[in-house]
Amino acid sequence: MAKKSINEKCYVYINGKILGYVKDGRAYSDEVRKARRSGLLSGEVNVSYVKRLNAVHINTDNGRIRKPYIIVENGKSKFTSELREKLAKKEIDFAYLLRHGIIEYLDAEEEENALVVFHENEIANDTTHLEVDMTSIFGFTLNASPFPEHNNAARHAMLSNFIKQAQGLYATNFNLRFDSRSYLLFYPQKPIVSTAVYQAANMPKHPSGQNFVVALTTYYGYNMADAVVLNKGAVDRGLGRSMFYKMYSDEERRYPGGQKDIFRIPPATAEGYLGEHAYSKLSEDGIIEPETIVDEGDVLIGKVAPPRFLEESISAGGLEEKIRDDSTTLKAGEKGIVDSVIFTESTGATKVVKVRIKSLRVPEKGDKFASRQGQKGVAAYIVPQEDMPFNEQGIVPDLLLNPHSVPNRLTFGHLLEEIAGKAGALSGKIIDGTAFAEKGSKRIEDYGKILEEHGFDKFGDEVLYDGITGRKFRAKIFNGVVYYNRLYHMVSNKLQVRSRGPVQILTHQPTEGKARQGGLRFGEMERDVLVGYGASLLLKERLLDQSDKASVLVCKSCGNIGYYDYIKRTVVCPICGGTSIAEVEISYAFKLLLDEIKSMHIFPALKMKE
Repeated sequence: MAKKSINEKCYVYINGKILGYVKDGRAYSDEVRKARRSGLLSGEVNVSYVKRLNAVHINTDNGRIRKPYIIVENGKSKFTSELREKLAKKEIDFAYLLRHGIIEYLDAEEEENALVVFHENEIANDTTHLEVDMTSIFGFTLNASPFPEHNNAARHAMLSNFIKQAQGLYATNFNLRFDSRSYLLFYPQKPIVSTAVYQAANMPKHPSGQNFVVALTTYYGYNMADAVVLNKGAVDRGLGRSMFYKMYSDEERRYPGGQKDIFRIPPATAEGYLGEHAYSKLSEDGIIEPETIVDEGDVLIGKVAPPRFLEESISAGGLEEKIRDDSTTLKAGEKGIVDSVIFTESTGATKVVKVRIKSLRVPEKGDKFASRQGQKGVAAYIVPQEDMPFNEQGIVPDLLLNPHSVPNRLTFGHLLEEIAGKAGALSGKIIDGTAFAEKGSKRIEDYGKILEEHGFDKFGDEVLYDGITGRKFRAKIFNGVVYYNRLYHMVSNKLQVRSRGPVQILTHQPTEGKARQGGLRFGEMERDVLVGYGASLLLKERLLDQSDKASVLVCKSCGNIGYYDYIKRTVVCPICGGTSIAEVEISYAFKLLLDEIKSMHIFPALKMKE
């Protein structure tokens, strides 16, 4: 006996709401599709029949991801060779194909009812659709990377993120924009190995990387694991050099009662006055001027504000209103040059000032680089050019990548790009690295031929010489050109240090994070290491002396925390009234715990040992 569906009746849902029911769900969904293809229904409508639930789902809501497919009917593609020729001659366009039911968009739910093939020669009797292009299974970021079909799938997710994080020419009007933070690469280049999607999206106008000469070799252990070694000569000539922009802004707010903020240099009588030196770089109107060199703690926008609470101080002149300093200062650990200052108005007609700070970022140890194959790496050493390996022509690589990083991560696209980039650099042509080359195309052999024509080994291997000793390396070293991105994870933005600084009011422990001049968390697992080594005094210093040590008075008779009575000049226990009290050093967080337990009407007694 055939297995029955969950529902006897076939319900029809529109955007998740029941509309009614039909006799035959499959025939009904086919009818809706036919109406859509003939133009009776909008092309935005998608329909799917769910056999397991015996239900038809029709979706028309926004936010669905949809993808174009060529319709296949009776075992033949509707996109004929005549239409292909007309499209090539630009007699028709993509919209024509949509209107005439040649191509349709499917959403994720309707794709479940489709049987799609990649190539026309694979069409069978039950095929419903044909892919418009093989590469359309990838998104834009993945299609911007060459040879993605040769890489491990896990790297695809990574490289998609890296492409988004790359520094480059993000907008052509960058000098007019006041973004909160932005990065601008000085000498961005078009990639030698490009893809069809990259070209179609006009990305060469907004490049975000540079073509590096890369050799796959170790360098005295400096590029272990993911680390990379950079050539100082290349860095000095502008490799990976960028500018970092940060914007600070403030406005003259209005308050109830007719009070308002005023942009000006705060007077010495203002509450929270920072001292004369802090305001020394401001002009007369209280705003810093362009091209001023600024350092942490310098005031950028001078502003005075009314007091937070309604209070008046009576001075010799009668009633005088207190004012407080509410200036904008450069954050700790930052420095740079004032690039631009603008005055504008908010929607509430209050004056707004925006100050943009720029700082030059030359690649240094700790800066992150990544290729378009998800091969990320942090610069571990920047070697003087004379110490770098070189080939017979005297070419010195810009970057040395550890050879173990390719087979481990299965990023063979990286090797292909290296050979293709080298062939492109020698022939002066842009190489096409679009995914899924046409059947029968021999890309690798073609690149090898170009290399051989220019006197290089067809596999990209070269004889290199050690820059320090001048000796020839025994093994040939794989060498080529790869498009690398400099990512916005720069060590100068993340560097933080603390000796003494602010603490949290609640727990008396140091604050967290770079913005609050915080420390680094010494967690439970770090504590286990010190416990394992038996370094008990170091453990006490880290977790008590350098953190939240507090002296408390504990009653010897009842175990409660006492206090010092300044009037009677004696120590007192608030519960038993005893005066036999000892001073104990505990963590303030523990004292807080005791207080929280007391708030739940539980009395925690501290027993004292002699």
